[in-house]
Amino acid sequence: MYVEMKNVMKKRLILLCTIVMLGLCSFAQETMEVVNPNALKFAYLSYEEALRSMPGYKLAQQSLGDLRAQYEAEQKRVEQDFNMKYEDFLEGQRDFPETILRKRQTELKELLERNMAFKAEVRQQLAKAEAEAMAPLKERLAEVLAQIGLERGYAFILNTDGNTVPFIHPAMGEDINQLVQEKWAQ
Repeated sequence: MYVEMKNVMKKRLILLCTIVMLGLCSFAQETMEVVNPNALKFAYLSYEEALRSMPGYKLAQQSLGDLRAQYEAEQKRVEQDFNMKYEDFLEGQRDFPETILRKRQTELKELLERNMAFKAEVRQQLAKAEAEAMAPLKERLAEVLAQIGLERGYAFILNTDGNTVPFIHPAMGEDINQLVQEKWAQ
């Protein structure tokens, strides 16, 4: 969790520095009527849109959906099992001797704890499965973005997801969403 937060903070710092640099470039050119042809070239895209357009994305999502459905079915079965045992306990608790009552309470508590542990493990396993399924797609997308960046001479490519870049001057940056999608068709 700490490493993820650290990575997010690094990305935000890099983005902030980039925006400040762009702002300074923009400020320096405010009085100019024409955009300097030697100005820094950059591109932007929706990373999520590019990812969703990749061949293999739907298959990865379907596989993850199947795994999610299996886990949900097991969780439902476990919950039903717990509910049946709890109902049996409620029905018989007045008639049980003290030792049986304590034993059943302990069983229910342990079962509840195991169920909660299972749910936590399911969340971890699903997150791990998603990371593993998406890793090759993200790697391929990074390769394509690097290729486009080098071919077109971009200094950098911005990810516009999450409203992280609220304004981009159309004369200074190029939207490459369509270009990335065309790469998948090749």
